[in-house]
Amino acid sequence: MNKTIKFKDEIEQLIAFKHFDELTPIQKECIPLILSGRDVIGISSTGTGKSHAFILPILQMIDTSKNEIQAIITAPTRELAAQLYQQVHEINRFNDQYRIKLITSGKDKERMMSGLKNQPHIVIGTIGRLKDLFVDEAVLRLDKAKCIVIDEADMTLEMGFLHQVDEICGRLDKKVQMLVFSATVPAQLQPFLHKYMTNPVTVEPKEKSKLSPDITHILVNCRYSSYQDKLLKILPGIQPYVCLIFAKTKKDVIAVAELLKENNYPVAEIHGDLSARERKQALKIIASNKASYVVCSDIMARGLDIDGISHVISLGLPSSVDYYTHRSGRTGRAGRSGISILLFNQSDIGGIKVLKTKGFKFESKDYRNGQWVDVRPFDYRPGKKKISPEEVEIQKIAKKPVKKVKPGYKKKRQQQIDDIRRRQRRLMIKAAIKAEQKERAKKAQREKKGY
Repeated sequence: MNKTIKFKDEIEQLIAFKHFDELTPIQKECIPLILSGRDVIGISSTGTGKSHAFILPILQMIDTSKNEIQAIITAPTRELAAQLYQQVHEINRFNDQYRIKLITSGKDKERMMSGLKNQPHIVIGTIGRLKDLFVDEAVLRLDKAKCIVIDEADMTLEMGFLHQVDEICGRLDKKVQMLVFSATVPAQLQPFLHKYMTNPVTVEPKEKSKLSPDITHILVNCRYSSYQDKLLKILPGIQPYVCLIFAKTKKDVIAVAELLKENNYPVAEIHGDLSARERKQALKIIASNKASYVVCSDIMARGLDIDGISHVISLGLPSSVDYYTHRSGRTGRAGRSGISILLFNQSDIGGIKVLKTKGFKFESKDYRNGQWVDVRPFDYRPGKKKISPEEVEIQKIAKKPVKKVKPGYKKKRQQQIDDIRRRQRRLMIKAAIKAEQKERAKKAQREKKGY
């Protein structure tokens, strides 16, 4: 770990326990900025150490002698909130004076409220329940916080929770330090950031993606079909343990899931329109291995912890080609091999070319008559057929414009062409004779040398 940052003893112990040998790029840039009190926008994907980029400095800033909330961490789903809670709660292994509370829906509200007589130092939770206990019930004193983290901000926007975050932030101290972490920063998020952040520093390290050699990347052309029609045609050609199918929008996810159900495929769907109960049921189906196919969008796939993903199918490229790396990286884990299939049309070709420059190697295939077959790559360009000088001469004669038609001109033109062809045949015969003579000479030389 970078020794230029001196953490408290218990945090150093946590770092050693987690085997953090060195800071990741997002941590290296964000931690000093957060410790200095700056507002930060961290743009980084899952798996880059993003969570500890804000967890470690927040733990450093907590004063356990104070009986008040000092930091808020929001997450768009219960699963993500629970994951963050587990990561933060690990500090209690080394110092149990940190009071950390998980506030999410799905738990007994009255019991949760009674447990807030002693305010936690750090509160982690889903946005709706935090807003409920802070704004509506007034039992959670978020207004005392010195720092707030909006984690997975683009997912928060996608799921329609940004207005509730607005209600919370509007009641916080104007000097509160705001940290926003997200894989992307959509344009719709910008007004919120301008409203609440003070001279934020945007941190977007260029992560070096490691391409797994255990993943086979397959391109399937949808030139004459829609993504959905092509999906139905290729599904009989795979036998997945779990197949993750990515669609671009909520509407697409719902349509694809419905299509698979109609065709008797065991499927679960994850999208922003699901109620908390429906999402819980979907996750339960996935965890119990009752659904071999899971349909979701890039944003909603975050927080899905699914073992044994053997296949990933992308219905077109995502809005950012970097998302394709994260999609395909869901398979081929834990020493297993995996297959990533990209169904593409003309609009995806530019993105595929970009992926090829990043090191992706694609196999072009199609599923026909019950088997996978190799097909020409999308960028196949047949080479020009070489023609002899004689043929060039013939083409010139054939294409030569006739200014004034004279009697017998066609016969004369054909005679010229025939003369060229005869000359060409003679040259070919001479070349063949010469090659034969050369071969006989070589043979005689070998016999003379005795081999």
